[in-house]
Amino acid sequence: MNRFGGPWRPDSVGARIAVAAIVVAIVALAILAGGVIVIGSQTFAALMAEHGFSTASSDEMFQASVIRAMLLAAAVAVVAAIVLAALMAARLARPLREMTAAARRISEGRLDTRIPRRGPEEIESLAESFNEMAGALERQEEIRREFIANAAHELRTPLTNLQGYLEALRDGVIEPDRETFESLWEEADRLVRLADGLETLATGDTFGPPPLVDVDLVQAVRSAVSLIRPAAAAASLDLVEDLPGPVVVRADPDGLAQALGNLLQNAIRYTPAGGRVAVQVEPTRPDVRVAVENTGDGIPAADLPHVFERFYRVDKSRDRARGGAGIGLAIVKEVIEAFGGRVGAESRQGLTRVWFTLPRA
Repeated sequence: MNRFGGPWRPDSVGARIAVAAIVVAIVALAILAGGVIVIGSQTFAALMAEHGFSTASSDEMFQASVIRAMLLAAAVAVVAAIVLAALMAARLARPLREMTAAARRISEGRLDTRIPRRGPEEIESLAESFNEMAGALERQEEIRREFIANAAHELRTPLTNLQGYLEALRDGVIEPDRETFESLWEEADRLVRLADGLETLATGDTFGPPPLVDVDLVQAVRSAVSLIRPAAAAASLDLVEDLPGPVVVRADPDGLAQALGNLLQNAIRYTPAGGRVAVQVEPTRPDVRVAVENTGDGIPAADLPHVFERFYRVDKSRDRARGGAGIGLAIVKEVIEAFGGRVGAESRQGLTRVWFTLPRA
């Protein structure tokens, strides 16, 4: 039996409420009895003396009536306190027992467990918080399972290709020419990028944010665009930029370059051939906003709140051309928030806009 299962165990809610109620009743009766015995007995004796009764007979009558009535009242108060405590304990203990049973089911892996909201306001608030926690755990478990499937797929494809190339080279089926080595390098590079992304997330959690310095944000964006321009041209995309004069922010140059690179790579990956990717820097006050827009299918409204979560993937098909491991935008969020900035995403009518802000230096 759990600790809320027996209302009259010494450490149960019911027993504690009953003890508290009895103590309050006894204290109240003691104060009342003291007043009645000290003051009431003197008044009673004086009144009886005026009518010719002796002090001894007055005391006897007082004890026979008032004191016995007080004892009876005390007994009734104690019984009432126990009954009320039992009723209150039952009302409190029922939702607590439900929470205990629900917590045990969650610990056993049944993350869809929820508890009804009932009882006092505080208990209802606790039940609501419990359900929110259970929902968050269920969501994280879904993300974890999906990530395992995604990561297995992402790892299996390049490893299978590497294995196939190496077997063919070993057996003399293909010649070790430049094209073959480029294909091997491409597959190995995919594995390295996946490992680097996971390491970035783990390192950010372990060691905290890096030291920040003054960085020209416009120059950092211009450099990131220059690096990604060949990939945009290869994908037949129009890559445009709208950049003002120099804007200085506080950031880590390497982390900022990685965040910009991830945003641009993500935009190019999800933009169909002939589409457009636009990069804009808006020098507002007190922050500076960087936005990357791309044309394409857009992000479903149900997915928008989750795009910055670790391992979350909007594209469930996991095709190599478009599906990533679900960590690119998570890294952007980790990096930008470490600099004191914010991230966000919007998508409507075939246009997706992902942005972040950084405080000015």
